[in-house]
Amino acid sequence: MKCSVFIATSAYGYIATIDGGIEWLETSGKKDVDLGQNADMGFDSYVASVDCMIMGRGCMEKLASFNLTPEQWPYGNIRAIALSNTEKTVPDSLVGRVELYSGDISALVAELESVGFKHAYIDGGEIITSFLNAKLINEMTITQAPVLLGQGKRLFGLIQENIKLENAQATAFANDFVQVKYDVVYI
Repeated sequence: MKCSVFIATSAYGYIATIDGGIEWLETSGKKDVDLGQNADMGFDSYVASVDCMIMGRGCMEKLASFNLTPEQWPYGNIRAIALSNTEKTVPDSLVGRVELYSGDISALVAELESVGFKHAYIDGGEIITSFLNAKLINEMTITQAPVLLGQGKRLFGLIQENIKLENAQATAFANDFVQVKYDVVYI
């Protein structure tokens, strides 16, 4: 099963502030430009390419804090799974949208593949690092916001082995965001 990442960082590589804030994504870049067909910077077509999502507990909690209506839910009907060894129930605002999983991520990917899933969206810094260390990520799309955060939560934690990123495809958007898509090659 293909596992891929679609995530935004600050120019310094942070995915959130120390307290988990991501408001800087909305305030970064030029606001007075028309991105035309690129208004979502490829997110909708990416989500349309996946059939399941595996996220960390922190992502789940951040999603829950938005209290999204069914019309605002950005993931359509894809199966969404949050990884947590501590939580036993999903937040009320995510009931029926997100399920919990505790256990080996390689076993989860194999289980999903065995029932027909083909492409998983992996989200959350710690989860992405775990998937990279298990050699499960195939490609990454990283969108860099034009902002420097003094402190924050880094996209990558401790990577156990060197990993090559190949076949870079870069897009600079008129709002000063820069997106790079890579194939992940384990060496």
